[in-house]
Amino acid sequence: MNSDYKYIHLLYVPTMACNMACRYCYLEDNTKDEQTSYKALDTLKYAVSKFKESNVIPFNISLHGGEVTTLSKEDFHNLIAYISSYYDMNKDIITAGGFKVGRPHIKTNMYQLDKHIDTIKEFNVSISGSLDLPLSLHDEYRLTKGGGKTLDKILENIELLKDIPNKKKVSATIFKEHYQHLDQIIEDIIFLHKNTCLDMNDFNFMIGFDYNSNGLLHHMSEDEQVKFYQRMHQEFDGTDLDAGVNGAWFDEFGPEYCTNCDNCGEKFFLLEKNGDIYSCVRGQKNKDYYYGNIYQNSVEEILKTAREKIFINHNRKPFNEECAKCGYLYLCKTGCPFVKNTYQTNQSYTCKLQQQLYKDRGYKVDEYNEDNVYTYLKKMRVTKLDNYMPKPKGQEYPSLEEIINSDPKLKYIYDDSVFILNVDDVCYPLASQILKNKREIIYLTLKSKVMIYMKKSLLDAECDYPINNSLYIMLLSGNMVTYGDENRTKQQHIMTHQIYKGVLDNIPSDKEDYYAYDITNLIYEYKDHLSLDNPNNIFFTTSALRDYHYTKQKNNAYYHLQAINLPFQNMEFYYINKEMIK
Repeated sequence: MNSDYKYIHLLYVPTMACNMACRYCYLEDNTKDEQTSYKALDTLKYAVSKFKESNVIPFNISLHGGEVTTLSKEDFHNLIAYISSYYDMNKDIITAGGFKVGRPHIKTNMYQLDKHIDTIKEFNVSISGSLDLPLSLHDEYRLTKGGGKTLDKILENIELLKDIPNKKKVSATIFKEHYQHLDQIIEDIIFLHKNTCLDMNDFNFMIGFDYNSNGLLHHMSEDEQVKFYQRMHQEFDGTDLDAGVNGAWFDEFGPEYCTNCDNCGEKFFLLEKNGDIYSCVRGQKNKDYYYGNIYQNSVEEILKTAREKIFINHNRKPFNEECAKCGYLYLCKTGCPFVKNTYQTNQSYTCKLQQQLYKDRGYKVDEYNEDNVYTYLKKMRVTKLDNYMPKPKGQEYPSLEEIINSDPKLKYIYDDSVFILNVDDVCYPLASQILKNKREIIYLTLKSKVMIYMKKSLLDAECDYPINNSLYIMLLSGNMVTYGDENRTKQQHIMTHQIYKGVLDNIPSDKEDYYAYDITNLIYEYKDHLSLDNPNNIFFTTSALRDYHYTKQKNNAYYHLQAINLPFQNMEFYYINKEMIK
């Protein structure tokens, strides 16, 4: 993959208007065209250009809604023509990143597909449409805004695609109300496969979640989801739809889809005509998944906000212990944060279905589960990492807490009462990064005032000559480097700074029994070396305690293994430096 570029999947919403009023629409009352001075094509062109200026390349641009077919013929044609030319002009960059160059693609309810059939033919537009199965329920839940039926016209529009070589598929969202008609669903799949131009091997099931159906529809239980999956296999394994039931039909629950990301905010973005950017269709119009506005925010700000908001939303509920044990965390990453928070749960709402699918498709239980769980948690979760520290197979050894408790000298290194960070008059007691039970990240700007307070008695700890002891500060960038014979990857060390006792004794402090030292200018001095993309890190200890830590590492292999990363009191931070992101 070309490391010079960041590749993203971009959904574009050229209009919020929709001609239908589906009972379970995720946009609810937002399906009306918004009053804005921006034109659909202008916003997309502006956004793509601005992304490219920051070396961010959309490897895929899909049109979503609202409903894209409500656009005028001219606007629809111009958008499709632009996307087609974008792929042609950027095919070398896209393929260099390891991605296949596609065709213009739309997600549509297909009700007004006939309006744009000429453009669809001209540019070989691929289509992903929506139906309700069984078809007998379609006109109950998928109506026009005037309450009219839609199925007959949609089936007529599907026939217009008969002689077009483009990729065309449909999907169906399954709620409990649909699940109660399994025999009809099976019959209708066969009917569509035999009597329309649709290849029903290329079809998707989606599992509905009922947060916005006004009580009309209800989600299936996890056991019902598995029974539904098994019934489809019972009916279609070994038939001419075998490829579908063992492939595309349930691919949304496999590792190929968006949830197979530690942080989906690093890859998936939805752009609206007014410039607003959200996570995806699920997070659209939700403030918790709003990343900024392409007209108002820099690309760097949008990307950073995306990572932060997805991180925050994954941590609204504590990590589920079962997810650390099942062996499939490397595939599911605990599921979609939007749905988890909708259901107030801390694991995927299709967990049992996913596990069954993984087993049936030959995905192995992770051989390195402990290591990968630890790596995932370190990046994505606010939790006590020491509880998940991988242990050598077949060998037991004392925990870090046991080692600390057996060595009184170590307690000073891990004491959570000796350092206090003050940022703009807000105090943050600091704890060791490898013992703390939550991950805290703060934000510093050019105007922030940053003070560190250290208990005066700490300079006497494990030090024969306190006058030669010092407050020891280490600043690390969020950028990663690989070093040494082990090829171990760690944060890039930027700066070490020491302030000796004689200096600290002569600086006034407003906290009794604490030294006070202003580190505002110290951080500012190294601002150009800090990461804009990842949290940076600052650690505090004393020079004597630092020396004792490394002595302990040398003398105790168990300690070395568990405290290989810097164990000192720390704080992670983003440094918002406008000078660097203009």
